[in-house]
Amino acid sequence: MQPAGLLGDPLADALRRAGCVFAEDEAELLSRHAAGPNELADLCARRIAGEPLEHLLGWVQFGNLRLSVGFGVFVPRQRSLLLAQEAVDAATGRPGAVVLEAFCGVAPIASAVAAAVDGVQVHAADIAADALVHARRNLPVDAQIHHGIGFDAVPESLRGRVDVIAAVPPYVPDHAFGLLAPEARDHEPRRALTGGADGLDHVDALITGAQTWLSGDGVLLIEMNVGQFDAVASRDGHSSPFVIDAVPGEDGQTVVARFRRHR
Repeated sequence: MQPAGLLGDPLADALRRAGCVFAEDEAELLSRHAAGPNELADLCARRIAGEPLEHLLGWVQFGNLRLSVGFGVFVPRQRSLLLAQEAVDAATGRPGAVVLEAFCGVAPIASAVAAAVDGVQVHAADIAADALVHARRNLPVDAQIHHGIGFDAVPESLRGRVDVIAAVPPYVPDHAFGLLAPEARDHEPRRALTGGADGLDHVDALITGAQTWLSGDGVLLIEMNVGQFDAVASRDGHSSPFVIDAVPGEDGQTVVARFRRHR
């Protein structure tokens, strides 16, 4: 069999015909992952049918971290590296900072903070038990994982003590679900993607809840679509307790909304 990645490689050609933009790279990764030609053929067929590459490999590269993922879970997006960096920056210089990733999925943000900042107390929460299996693999052994939505499962002892809350909540409007790429629409849980009529149900709940869970100088960081930021910033009850600003993503589609208490 001709090595994957060479001109004319049949595996790369098949992936390219199926619409894979980085067909040569994917062919090489699948070839390395497969235990033999039968498994490689199966993986290729599943990829051509639309399964996410990350689900097939069992991992996703997120910055300098290789994170465990699996079938049926939300795959961290590269755009969320901005949120991860904002969370790292917010936790840096706070000895013993308490950091919570809400709606964590496989916990990419919490993992990035734990890897970059010494001495932090890391917590991660999500309603999806299957995603938390991967979060446990990705996080250090002393990180605490909580099964529940938003703040529901967070220990009461953390109320008023969390220095950094970071989240990629579901923020796709319900009506836009059908416009998502088939990889997301067909292979990731809808509850990890959509957030109500305007996509902001979970965003609003996070902002409201953060008022009691954040420490006095705590920071709330939420990824959302750039078109949603103005609506969030002008909501009654959001701007009164917080100074709100936006950190734009390089994709031109997303922002990290940053909430800090008025001083």
